[in-house]
Amino acid sequence: MARRARLRTRLTDLVPGLEHPVTQGGMHHVAYAALVAAVSNAGALGTLTALTQPTPEDLRREIARTRAMITRRSEKSKSGYAPFAVNFTLLPALRPPDYESYARVICESDVEVVETAGANPGKFIEMFKKKGIIVIHKCTTLRHALAAERLGVDAVSVDGFECAGHPGTNDVGAMVLLAKARDVLTALGADGVCMGTRFMATREAPIKDGIKRALIAADENQTTLVMTTVKNHERVYKNKVAEEVRAIEAVKPGDFGAIHHLVRGENYRVSFQETGDAESSVWSAGCVMGLIDDAPSCDELLTRIIDEAVDVMTTRLHRMIVVDAAL
Repeated sequence: MARRARLRTRLTDLVPGLEHPVTQGGMHHVAYAALVAAVSNAGALGTLTALTQPTPEDLRREIARTRAMITRRSEKSKSGYAPFAVNFTLLPALRPPDYESYARVICESDVEVVETAGANPGKFIEMFKKKGIIVIHKCTTLRHALAAERLGVDAVSVDGFECAGHPGTNDVGAMVLLAKARDVLTALGADGVCMGTRFMATREAPIKDGIKRALIAADENQTTLVMTTVKNHERVYKNKVAEEVRAIEAVKPGDFGAIHHLVRGENYRVSFQETGDAESSVWSAGCVMGLIDDAPSCDELLTRIIDEAVDVMTTRLHRMIVVDAAL
């Protein structure tokens, strides 16, 4: 049997046991053990969302559950199995979680990779690095990417303005951001792709089918931004609740209390985990919805992505090269 081609990049070299240069982004009320294990079993880097877990001890149990569900063997990783990551995001909150305890559980659980995001994670990066954990920092500006480099992260994941969730406040898309980052971040190995919304529309994503059907049916115009007046921009699925948030912000700019009841995480937990109603809450989604036409298994999706990438590199791009004969 002929062997399938695979891609080797600085990211696959950086993370022992990572087969494909693809990471699954941390997503609240989506990135539980079932999805994370399915992504890692398919050869990519599944990422568990720390703060979706109600307490640090719940996170410890979910890490153990994820590890038990990963069956893909790897001679390169410390555990002997395919690696996975934990997302550790610091965001504004009325009642901030116990970040130190969550970080301590991550360190005590022998996690191989951490994806940091949000506010300055400096002291936590130092904590993770002391435990030998690979740190990938997610950022939305070149300035933040350079700051992360100075803090000693191993790689950056650069999100453009079209991404789901929190794209920052600068209206700069991924095409420009990635080109700029590649020019200046000489010491980092960030050769891969991070996907969030696409992994929501997979067979193993532990969310209701109504949300998956909404992602498949929507096009690239079906997102909007909320919380812009409180400087916490979030790109979300465009529905009646999101439009209500925008209408309130237009009248009461900067008043988080006026919109808090509509943007609470519990609202979309119910949509994702109980009702499947895509119209009943504010939930993150990216413009990539316009490219989603189905909900395959994670393994099928990763196989397709790698095959398409190899085809582009070996066939389509190759055909574009023309060498003129010497005169």
